[in-house]
Amino acid sequence: MAQEERADAARLLRGFERRFLAARALRSFPWQSLEEKLRDSSGSELLLDILQKTVKHPLCVKHPPSVKYSRSFLSELIRKPSGDSVTLCESTAIVSHGTTGLVTWNAALYLAEWAVENPAVFAHRMVLELGSGAGLTGLAICKTCRPRAYIFSDCHSHVLEQLRGNVLLNGFSLEPSIDTWAQHPGPHTPEAERPWVTVARLDWDTVTAPQLAAFQPDVVLAADVLYCPETVLSLVGVLRKLSTCRKDQRAPDAYIAFTIRNPETCQLFTTELGQAGIPWEEVPCHDQKLFPYEEHSEMAILKLTL
Repeated sequence: MAQEERADAARLLRGFERRFLAARALRSFPWQSLEEKLRDSSGSELLLDILQKTVKHPLCVKHPPSVKYSRSFLSELIRKPSGDSVTLCESTAIVSHGTTGLVTWNAALYLAEWAVENPAVFAHRMVLELGSGAGLTGLAICKTCRPRAYIFSDCHSHVLEQLRGNVLLNGFSLEPSIDTWAQHPGPHTPEAERPWVTVARLDWDTVTAPQLAAFQPDVVLAADVLYCPETVLSLVGVLRKLSTCRKDQRAPDAYIAFTIRNPETCQLFTTELGQAGIPWEEVPCHDQKLFPYEEHSEMAILKLTL
């Protein structure tokens, strides 16, 4: 029986490989056979095998298909284990309404991949994300890592509006404020499964330590926010306040993901962390690359001890 199952899996993999290399229409892929197989086997191993035969195939690495085709394929593939996917509304312009927060940047994809590989970091914990932007990282964590609660945050009105829309678009109930959590902090029932979610306006330059303390975060995240010296200084200021707002409890873990565009800006960040007395270490590169990045993008994640 095991031999027959291996043969079925091999045929399924060949079906995906041939169709992907030929850039066939997604509806022609054997999705139904995949769903049946996932119900009877180890889903993660099978999906990794499919990735190796498609987006990570040597031919695709050397001659990549279009980004649109790869993302459409990955979106369809990712939804199979849980019957769900992350759906985003975002701007087609890099800068829109005076902000860069209306699009998904590479470090957000990189951090989402790392989170999917490390769900225990977020399971049953309160997560605060700084500069959430379009919301991809947080939505991926909410759907795959089982946090107890997740606070998306940003400061630009158009970003916040789009962010709230994306949270609702993905089927989450949006709580009006952190006060709701304070009144009912108990864990969700097993039937609910989905985390408590809210979107907060958070200006790094004006937020106070008591306001940050009200969030009660266990984990703090940020992705692709180190793009100029001014934001670096503002971010370190927020992290310093977070390090002092839970004196009677364990300080939150912080993970900052970024694309290395200007080494001087990255150096400024680590220098400012040192001056603020915040130790840091680089997180090892993760194994899975689920999203297509721009060529030559170098990314990193730092774990901070607040």
